[in-house]
Amino acid sequence: MADTKGADVKKLTFEQAIEELESIVSKLEGGKVPLEESVAIYERGEALKRRCEELLSQAEARVEKITLDASGKPTGTEPLDVN
Repeated sequence: MADTKGADVKKLTFEQAIEELESIVSKLEGGKVPLEESVAIYERGEALKRRCEELLSQAEARVEKITLDASGKPTGTEPLDVN
């Protein structure tokens, strides 16, 4: 996948954002990143996390369940109950 480091977080796909977020977690867990860089990539990680949550929320809102009549035939769709 293309290098997304430095790309506008709002333009990343879910897959790009999660891949970069996983890379950041690995770097931070490794403990070999200087403090200033750790803070900067942590902040980017937070932005990536919010982007992933936003995209998942949008996808969830588009998911619908099929409604059936008494005989079991499809009658349409309705929003998925996300509660």
